[in-house]
Amino acid sequence: MTVAFQMDPIEAVDIDADSSFRLAEAAQARGHRLLVYTPDTLAWKDGRVVALVRDLEVRRVRGGHAILGDRREMDLSQADVVWLRQDPPFDMGYITSTHLLDRLSGTTLVVNDPFWVRNYPEKLLVLQFPDLIPPTLIARDLAQLRAFKAAHGDIIVKPLYGNGGAGVFRLKEGDGNLASLHELFAGINREPLIAQKFLPAVSAGDKRVILVDGEPAGAINRVPQAGETRSNMHVGGRAEPARLTERDREICAAIGPLLREKGQVFVGIDVIGGFLTEINLTSPTGIQEMERFAGTDIAGRIWDAIDGRLR
Repeated sequence: MTVAFQMDPIEAVDIDADSSFRLAEAAQARGHRLLVYTPDTLAWKDGRVVALVRDLEVRRVRGGHAILGDRREMDLSQADVVWLRQDPPFDMGYITSTHLLDRLSGTTLVVNDPFWVRNYPEKLLVLQFPDLIPPTLIARDLAQLRAFKAAHGDIIVKPLYGNGGAGVFRLKEGDGNLASLHELFAGINREPLIAQKFLPAVSAGDKRVILVDGEPAGAINRVPQAGETRSNMHVGGRAEPARLTERDREICAAIGPLLREKGQVFVGIDVIGGFLTEINLTSPTGIQEMERFAGTDIAGRIWDAIDGRLR
């Protein structure tokens, strides 16, 4: 197959942690031809979806992990698979790229399906499963945020479309900074905020569960640094081995059929203290850590699912 990765510059990735690199490595091992391009080169031109692609060979060699060819324009309908793998933020640039990739429907398999990536942002998709999530509020109005804090005392406040732990604040009972934070966020954009009741179990870890075509494939635990609320590995969280619990499987059984139906082949969910907090469709991570801890081939399982969809 010809496989094109739409992602941030591959030259800058960490080959021991990056999931896109691992997916490319597994595809190459199967004999697939690899291409890569950055989202800023994606375009609609004369009725075609095109990008400035480069041939790609990957090697597990630090500093020499990506051998790249010259840039050339390519009609992406000539690819068998296009991977939507650039990192958030989930802004209008990201949304526009999903609209353009929608034009490939019927000719090229885009993973994850861009229509549903666009319509199922990770902090909003969880709202379809109110019985699985902690007490949650999505609002811009300060009075509503104040009432939520009064009801729950210790809360987390974060941007609705943020990523990587950026802009996540814990406001403990008696903390008087809510109005200041609201003023700060209101000056940046017009989006609502998301507030959730603080879950003390986060000190023991924020579990990342990977689902492949709607089925749980494994889990890792992300433990925050001492004195830190956030467990994201972008901000120093430590990955540890983890097993799927009955509660994890219950959550996966509830959300898996929807993910499979909507073409979400590779999904990462976050579970804290038995509560579902996010469903990550936009460039989820965790493959390499999970494979190292469990000795499994998650990337191979993802490619098996793609092969099945192509058949």
